[in-house]
Amino acid sequence: MSAPRILVVDDEADLRELLEITLLKMGLDVDSAATVREARSLLAATPYALVLTDMRLPDGLGLELVREVAASYRSTPIAVITAYGSAENAVVALKAGAFDYVSKPVMLDDLRTMVRSALKLSDGGAARAAGQAAEQGGASRLLGQSQAMQALRAQIGRLARSQAPIAINGESGSGKELAAREIHAQSARAAKPFVAVNCGAIPEALMEAEFFGYRKGAFTGANDERDGFFQAANGGTLMLDEVADLPLAMQVKLLRAIQERRVRKIGATAEEAVDVRIISATHKDLAKLVENGQFRQDLFYRLNVIELTLPPLRERLDDLPLLADAVLARLAAGGGAGAVRLGAGVLEALQGYAFPGNVRELENVLERALAFADDGVIEVGDLLLKGARVGDAGMAVPAAGASTAGMPATGVPATGVPATGAPAAGMPAAALPTAPPAGIGQAAATAVATVAQETAAGPLGAGELPSNLPDYLSQVERDIILRALTQTQFNRTQAASLLGISLRQLRYQMQKLNINAPEP
Repeated sequence: MSAPRILVVDDEADLRELLEITLLKMGLDVDSAATVREARSLLAATPYALVLTDMRLPDGLGLELVREVAASYRSTPIAVITAYGSAENAVVALKAGAFDYVSKPVMLDDLRTMVRSALKLSDGGAARAAGQAAEQGGASRLLGQSQAMQALRAQIGRLARSQAPIAINGESGSGKELAAREIHAQSARAAKPFVAVNCGAIPEALMEAEFFGYRKGAFTGANDERDGFFQAANGGTLMLDEVADLPLAMQVKLLRAIQERRVRKIGATAEEAVDVRIISATHKDLAKLVENGQFRQDLFYRLNVIELTLPPLRERLDDLPLLADAVLARLAAGGGAGAVRLGAGVLEALQGYAFPGNVRELENVLERALAFADDGVIEVGDLLLKGARVGDAGMAVPAAGASTAGMPATGVPATGVPATGAPAAGMPAAALPTAPPAGIGQAAATAVATVAQETAAGPLGAGELPSNLPDYLSQVERDIILRALTQTQFNRTQAASLLGISLRQLRYQMQKLNINAPEP
């Protein structure tokens, strides 16, 4: 089997010779060109495992070659050689389709590392991984068959071929870390570590030690030498989650580490080379933070070479059945429970909800609903969707305090409930009587009436707002539950049915609101 062949394009004879010798010692075959024209001629005649080009050539720019190779020789990675301090040129080349870059003066160890990564890629490892994920469908970490998700997976397959930094944008809970792991798994770095770091969870005083490591005795408490995140991810991928939370002082140090691909441990005198691909993620608008002086512009440009935007769940509701099945299967397996399923109207209720917390909120909703569910069947009343209450027919009803315009005047009242004795708007006066029914006992009736009077939330005047919204809403909920219990003589099963919720849910709410049955 013949050795992989590399094309080196550079007009400096000394540098070209140095690169040729280094590559030949790695057991590779090498062709050389001094101009863009010569490189085009060689590319048309010979398949290459890697093209390495200078950015400035006598008859054109290396950037032109990058674009041509990326468009016409898609299976051939191309890397660029940039002048010292020309990080902007490297970023432009990466955006144009370059696999990676090395800076002048060329560090031979960095060159060898980059070439090995390129050869893994040209062998088809990333393409095979992407193809397998596409064939298996469910093997992808990013579930869904909606058009948005299919486009996202296709984009990830393309991005996995590059070594360029990627900035993942998306709302909280949309799956940014899953996307980063998918990129890593389909890349030539898949066999190396994937390290995810939540930048907002590290105390500022410990950031440098956590990212770059430290030597024994470097400071009080440094009893052993320790590697940082960069060393732990060496050869693989380092994900900087919530990168917008990095303090400015740390942004400077991070920028240098990314540009130079070298880090210095605290207490060390020499830097050490690291080979990591950087994937950053945030739900904040980094460009706006740059404008406000809260994020360094140079770091923004280094991280934001390629943007990947994740769609929120509300824009791909067609994926809800598949996502819900996957979440329920995981919950059933994790809890040792039997089969778990959704009852009538539950899926429709979920599809009528906006999910501001995206897939993470869906997981939380279903996990909480499963705790309320009877016999492993989740009903509409078990969902307890934030900002929306669900009626018997699976119709989303605004939560207490929300507008009811356009909603049918049936079911649980949704606006602020008047004081005990006045029916809610749109609700029959006989639906929940304010006077205790006969047969409950005088002492119990007095207790119920007293508690109801003390906890009733009075009506708000036009334009008036409650001084404490959570307390007001708790009083409204407490008042409604007490009125339902009073009508049913504290029969909790009947009260739950009257309110359109499960018995377990009613018990939970009674415990939370400290509602106890009166003693006889």
